[in-house]
Amino acid sequence: MKKLLLLGAFALFGSMNAQSGFKLGAHVGLPLGDAGDFYSFTLGADAAYLWPVADNFSAGIATGYSAWIGKSVNVPYLGSVKYDTMSLIPIAATASYRIAENFNLGADLGYGFMMVSGANDGGFYYQPKVSYTIGNGEVVLGYQGISKSGTSFSAINLGYNFFLK
Repeated sequence: MKKLLLLGAFALFGSMNAQSGFKLGAHVGLPLGDAGDFYSFTLGADAAYLWPVADNFSAGIATGYSAWIGKSVNVPYLGSVKYDTMSLIPIAATASYRIAENFNLGADLGYGFMMVSGANDGGFYYQPKVSYTIGNGEVVLGYQGISKSGTSFSAINLGYNFFLK
């Protein structure tokens, strides 16, 4: 079902005859909630391709890579335990709505592949975000999360994207 949904999104967005745009960027973040117990910060790269759908609305596809850097935690009777870095690769639909000249609200929704210590897993990926356009780029503040079976990993991220023309 997930593959069919993703294929449908690619077909819909790929059939639009409009100007297109690439965005490439990087972000840093702080894990929140339970994820903050195991990971100290996140580093990542982002990529998106957007098509204009209406005057102030664009939609497209997004992906990237985030490394959730594991931290060392003192465990009673075991001493210090170092958690491995978790890798996250999202495949998502993305949308952006311009609410003012330089301000945008957006969201990414899709599937996030999580990999840590040879184990592969994943879940529903979401990232609501707000951005401020500066020249040929944008500063982005987002809340990145992955949810599966009642558990979630989340982080608040700050990043910068370059528009490629």
